[in-house]
Amino acid sequence: MAIIIHPTAVVAEKAELEDNVEIGPFCIVEGGAHLGAGTRLLSAVRIEANTWLGKNNVVHHGACLGDDPQDLKYKGEPTFLRIGEGNIIREYMTIHRASGEGNATLVGSYNYLMAYTHVAHNCVIGDHIIMANAANIGGYVQVGDHTMIGGLVAVHQFVKVGSQVMIGGGFRVTKDVIPYILVGGYPAKPHGLNIVGLRRRGFTAAQLAPLKLAYKLLFNSGLNTSQAVEKIINEVEQTQEIRYLADFILNSNRGILK
Repeated sequence: MAIIIHPTAVVAEKAELEDNVEIGPFCIVEGGAHLGAGTRLLSAVRIEANTWLGKNNVVHHGACLGDDPQDLKYKGEPTFLRIGEGNIIREYMTIHRASGEGNATLVGSYNYLMAYTHVAHNCVIGDHIIMANAANIGGYVQVGDHTMIGGLVAVHQFVKVGSQVMIGGGFRVTKDVIPYILVGGYPAKPHGLNIVGLRRRGFTAAQLAPLKLAYKLLFNSGLNTSQAVEKIINEVEQTQEIRYLADFILNSNRGILK
């Protein structure tokens, strides 16, 4: 199918464009960038070199993808940004390439990244994530699938956020956030399981019951984290969700938000 390039757009000869790509007015696509089939750049979008977008992404006005990392250690070495398929990237959203030769910032598929959001260098972002307006995540952050990050949230570098989490708007997150919970407050802390979100995604009562018990052990039992995890492993039904939860905590480097 035809590739459509507006006459005011600047597209380098060595840019790779698959079928049915549409590049709107005043966009810039550098050499070494790749746009998957059906991807649309609406207007004034900048796609830097070493940036790879899968198929059917829609990138709105003013977004900049694949610029140099904001990292004082970066010295111009070749690094990458790789984005999956079906993402909606709204106005003035920015995602930076990684720092460290050969490394990549990774963004999954079917995410909704709203206006003025920022994904920093070396982040790993999953699928079906929503970042509301002006949410910002620092370098090396990891975010699990089906997580919602509210507007104006700031996530500290190196933090890990589990799957199926909802972080309320305007809060600052400095420690790892376990899967399946709500987060809010000053300072930010857990506010129960993300019951509404989990039910919307088809979680059954049988799946929720072990998570409720695990949450109680972690946050309402008076046990420290190590004691609570030991009880979760030994006394709670070992569903797929519980195993993921326990592994997440055991592999936390910054400590979990409590």
